[in-house]
This record gives sequence, structure tokens and C-alpha cells, in this order.
Amino acid sequence: MQQTFTYEEFVKKIEAEQSTSSSFLSDEEKKLREYAKLNLQRMKRVDKTYEVSDKLKQQLLTIQKSLQWTVITEGWCGDSAQNLPAIAKIAKTNPLINLQIIERDKNLEIMDRYLTNGTRSIPILVGSDSSDKEIFKWGPRPKEAQQLVTKLKSEGMEHDAFVEQLHLWYAKNKSKSLEEEFVNLLKNI
Repeated sequence: MQQTFTYEEFVKKIEAEQSTSSSFLSDEEKKLREYAKLNLQRMKRVDKTYEVSDKLKQQLLTIQKSLQWTVITEGWCGDSAQNLPAIAKIAKTNPLINLQIIERDKNLEIMDRYLTNGTRSIPILVGSDSSDKEIFKWGPRPKEAQQLVTKLKSEGMEHDAFVEQLHLWYAKNKSKSLEEEFVNLLKNI
């Protein structure tokens, strides 16, 4: 049975990991911890600045059945830091939506059901009804952000440079593309 977290528990877990010694970590693990530290700042910014639009609120409140939303992610994931806080606020709009978070690297058998072009890209949000029937999948980033990444990669831009451009896009977009996608996604529920 996989361990699940609420959004608040997930943030606290990342914060707690930041306060433990890194002397026993590999260089790769230290790098991921640094990403998670930066992502905590991103998540707190989105938490402070993002508000669910009236249009999306109205649509969410039309949902009359219990839904399970499961996000597959990791604390070091930059796309997750930009999207997960907004997804959590969106889910809280309707008390019939239960949001749970699972860690990708501890749940590869689940992650591998939701590959993106053969890769374990995150975050992935899976929506299910009360009988565990999958009703939608979203992720790993808004389509407009994905188009930007695809374009920058095709131009030969180095990883760190395109990641910087991606986060600038997120800062300017302020979760508007994510909201638009959710409006369309939830029309069919």
C-alpha cells in the first residue's frame, strides 16, 4: 500500500527533509534536495498569489459526486512546484474532491501506467470516481508550457537555460493556462 499525503503534509515533508543532515546523501541526492529547497519557495509564492477564478469555482461546485484526485510527484520537480499549489486550491473548492499525493520514485508501478512519451514525467494528476474508475488524466505541465519546452529543446537550448525560461513563463502566466485546461477537463464530469 503506497503512502499518501495531503498537500499540507507533502509540503511539511519537504520542509522536514531540508532540516536533516545531507552528509550521507549522494551528489545526485544533494542536487535534488537543492531543487526541493528552491521549489518550496516557488510553492509558497503560488500559495500566496493564486486564487481560483469564479468561472472555475462555479464549474467545480456543479460536481455532485465524490472524486479522488491523485497527484504523482516529487518535491524536487519544478513543474510540480508551479502547479501543485494551484491544483490543491482547485480541489479544496469542492468538498467532494479528495486530493492525495503519492511520490513517484516510491510508486514506480503506478507511475509507469502514466508515462508521457515513454518518460516518467511529473506531476501527473489522475481523477477517479467513487468506484475507482479513471475519469481524467492531466500533466505533466500545461500545454502552452509544454510547447515552450519542446520549442526550446528543438532549438538546442541547454537544460538549465530552458528550465529558467520555463519558470519565467510560469511566473508570467500565474496559473491561467492551468485553469483554462481544468475548465475544459471538468466539463465532461
